Amino acid sequence: MTDSDAPRPSSAPASPPDAAESGTNPGTHRIVPRAPAFSWWMLLLTTIAILMTSVDHQILPAVLPQVSDQFDLTPDQAGLINSVYFAGLVAGGILFGYLSDRIGTGYRRTWTWNVAMLLAIIGGALTFGLAGSFLAFLFLRIPMGISRGGSEPVNVAIVSEWWPKEHRGFAVGVHHTGFPIGQFLAGALIAIVLGSAHWSMAFLVIPLLGIPIVIGQTILGRRKHQATLYSRIEEMGQTTPLPELTTRSTGGLLGPVKEALRHTNVRWAIVLCFLFLWGEAGVVTFLTTQFRDLGMGVSDAVLVSGASGLTGWIGQVLWGTLSDRLGRKFSIAFLIIGWVGSLLAMIAIHDLVTAWIILLIWGLFRNAPFPVVYALLVDSAPRAAGTALGIMIGVALGVSGIFASAVSGIVITHLGFTWHYLILAAICLVGFIPLARITETVLVAQKKDSAAAGA
Repeated sequence: MTDSDAPRPSSAPASPPDAAESGTNPGTHRIVPRAPAFSWWMLLLTTIAILMTSVDHQILPAVLPQVSDQFDLTPDQAGLINSVYFAGLVAGGILFGYLSDRIGTGYRRTWTWNVAMLLAIIGGALTFGLAGSFLAFLFLRIPMGISRGGSEPVNVAIVSEWWPKEHRGFAVGVHHTGFPIGQFLAGALIAIVLGSAHWSMAFLVIPLLGIPIVIGQTILGRRKHQATLYSRIEEMGQTTPLPELTTRSTGGLLGPVKEALRHTNVRWAIVLCFLFLWGEAGVVTFLTTQFRDLGMGVSDAVLVSGASGLTGWIGQVLWGTLSDRLGRKFSIAFLIIGWVGSLLAMIAIHDLVTAWIILLIWGLFRNAPFPVVYALLVDSAPRAAGTALGIMIGVALGVSGIFASAVSGIVITHLGFTWHYLILAAICLVGFIPLARITETVLVAQKKDSAAAGA
């Protein structure tokens, strides 16, 4: 880091001493967050980027029946396609998260992020143009998975480093609304595509969304913009996300990995996120197939499969914001209960109406745990956030996807959808075990707990 990378001096009140410590977040008592304009612009851009990531993630489950019909696949083979995709996701999450810390935090993350996004753009275009055989389609899932795994951890780190630390949960929660919006948007777009064109046309959505996003991030994610942002955060009397504009990890080749994994919260958060993502992958991979088995038409099945996106943003914004006030652990505990109840309710889906009702309820919980867990992780390992997020997303999302799709395919084939949802609910309920071993990072919640203990 050079001297020019440091924030400009400010006459604003210094941040509380506890807020500067690794593993703590000053938290907030405010309901409406305050942040400079650059924070809001970066939040908008990264939210659109997550929307693209969500659309990419939803395309395969939505077109899986058509892919299976064209290539004459069994449920086990269909699960293999998703497993290959998630294998690439593991590699991409770990690799790009690590590289973003080695190349540099702050504005330098833009460089790593753009490369990850370009892989998805190229992969989507090639899938449309070249996926004329099962092997070609299977092979092209690899770069798409690498991009999916690589772009999300860097994207989360970027938005965390462009918002006041007091409102990190809010920022990551709003940023993650791109997932539920993308889930519904993907269903609507793909339903239109399947009604008028070949399923491969759906993959063109990725380059159409990705190219403008890469251009926007290249313009916004610059050093001078971040320097201005940090100065204004200090002038507002709030805490800058990092002590410096950018840092590069030290400690040798494995320095970022050691820095990330030395935090107990990071290790247990990976386990917790793995359980949530196992449940999600198990549901979404075969959701459209379940609806087709119930006699729904293709367009109806695809559209309702994205219904959770209509309500998903509510839970993410609400619990991301509340986690800044009440603590990360309290928020996650509530969401585990909501997840288990929603998964058990899916057993009762028997027609289009019940599918809409239950999936809209699930949307309130589906994506909400992830921004809270991500904010917890950035709180815990601020100097290795990219690596920590990459390991979490790569290992938790990737490994859960590899096993969840294959196991769910076997369970559904031999036991049916009732046992499928019972097993997924039990997996999510296990999440209370790693949650009990996680240390709260929000200072407001810590002080409240200490006061209660003293009383």
